[in-house]
Amino acid sequence: MATKRDYYEILGVSRDASERDIKKAYRRLAMKFHPDRNPGDNEAEEKFKELSEAVEVLLDDEKRSAYNQFGHAAFEGGGGGGFSSSGSFGSIFEDVFGDIFSTGRAGGQRVHRGSDLKYVLDLTLEDAVRGTNPKIKVATLVECMECLGSGSKKGSSPIDCVQCGGAGQVTTRQGFFSMQSTCPRCRGTGKVISDPCDRCHGQGRHQEEKTLSVKVPPGVDSGDRIRLSGQGEAGANGGPPGDLYVEVSVNEHPIFTREGEHLYCEVPIGFVDAALGGDLEVPTLEGRVNLKIPEETQTGKLFRLRGKGVDVTQVRGGGIGDLYCRIVVETPVNLSRKQKDLLREFAGESDEKQSPKQASWFEGVKHFIDSLTD
Repeated sequence: MATKRDYYEILGVSRDASERDIKKAYRRLAMKFHPDRNPGDNEAEEKFKELSEAVEVLLDDEKRSAYNQFGHAAFEGGGGGGFSSSGSFGSIFEDVFGDIFSTGRAGGQRVHRGSDLKYVLDLTLEDAVRGTNPKIKVATLVECMECLGSGSKKGSSPIDCVQCGGAGQVTTRQGFFSMQSTCPRCRGTGKVISDPCDRCHGQGRHQEEKTLSVKVPPGVDSGDRIRLSGQGEAGANGGPPGDLYVEVSVNEHPIFTREGEHLYCEVPIGFVDAALGGDLEVPTLEGRVNLKIPEETQTGKLFRLRGKGVDVTQVRGGGIGDLYCRIVVETPVNLSRKQKDLLREFAGESDEKQSPKQASWFEGVKHFIDSLTD
């Protein structure tokens, strides 16, 4: 016969551990090895049984005292104190776990919180920046109004399960140790519906499309989530509903790109404006503004317009971002013969000082080629 492990060692607590420490240790380990979370894992099932046996003893003052004095012999036939199981493990389990595996019982039935839902909301950049209040349609499980969630036809009601007596749990005893598991007949509800509701077919819930209004604060960005409390699936057997999480997805914009609170756009200008400078109207989300282009502006030059970005105060804090305009100097196309002649005349009047980057680049290339031939 295999030697049993020490109960304190099984739970990973000291011999002077408080009741709170024991419950905390059991809760953590039982969550890990519970059979419902490890289907088909015999090793996990055995560890869960060990934990359950240990906690039943250590949470009972009388049994713990006997165990501290006599060890496992206290509960063996004819040994030490000669204790037998009181069958109290079910209440201990509920006391330690509370609502981890369920939210309690209503009318003798185990109730379950409804599932959370996710909805992806597509927004334009303008709506994301300014905020909006769209209406969305969500398909979800709602409580059946015909049977008010009971699952039974009008004039009837669920009856106690004959296998578990309405407890939702069945107890298996092995000498000192007793183990509770979900009743296979009623699946833990404690009730059996003999005359199901025609609308929901005994489920207590049915599929329905709801129209909801979503308040989107200004400054949201892709990946942000808005929680609508209680708008998820209806709970089972009167349990509370889940939540609906609306996830924002901002569409690409033809002019602007966004990085956090800042906006970026490209501003194409002709090479004459780039060389001589001038005033240019550029777009913002609030309308057009004037941008002064200095002489000799090169492609890639960034101009910063303060406060013309995104106001993220409500969603992240930090105030309003900026708009960055990146200049792109365009080469003229579809030139007339006269325009080409003028450009050739211009090129003949130009020197290296007027194209410093080009001159330095060619000088660098020359040095590179020469180094290859040395």
